Amino acid sequence: MEEQTKTLQETESEVEDEFSMFDEWLDKYEYLIELGKSLSSYPEEKKTDDRLIKGCQSRVWLDYKVEGGRIWFNADSDAIITKGIISLLIKIYSGRRPEEILSSDFSVIEKIGLKENLSPTRANGLVSMIARIREIAAENSQS
Repeated sequence: MEEQTKTLQETESEVEDEFSMFDEWLDKYEYLIELGKSLSSYPEEKKTDDRLIKGCQSRVWLDYKVEGGRIWFNADSDAIITKGIISLLIKIYSGRRPEEILSSDFSVIEKIGLKENLSPTRANGLVSMIARIREIAAENSQS
């Protein structure tokens, strides 16, 4: 695993900048789809019910491992936009210490306008993905 060199705030800022390059939401969706394609491959044997994120209309599997006090996420989805959304969250939060994740207000999602530009079911799925990432962080937090 590569060491996380940027702070959470720097990474969130970078994501905001990337999304601000696009004027149209269609282009932002295209960018999300590209992000989804960049996810590491996800092993079929890890597509199990205990890794499914509840509350998503599409199927989203989220797996993680803790190494050196940091949480590394890997995920997959059977829907292309949803895969892009989870890959965006992984880009921001993978490789972070649990306390960093727990201290995040996830406002970057609001700042890039993601939630309000998703269908209600996808927006609910996004909320469920964030909740699961926070839950994993809480389970692995030392505090």
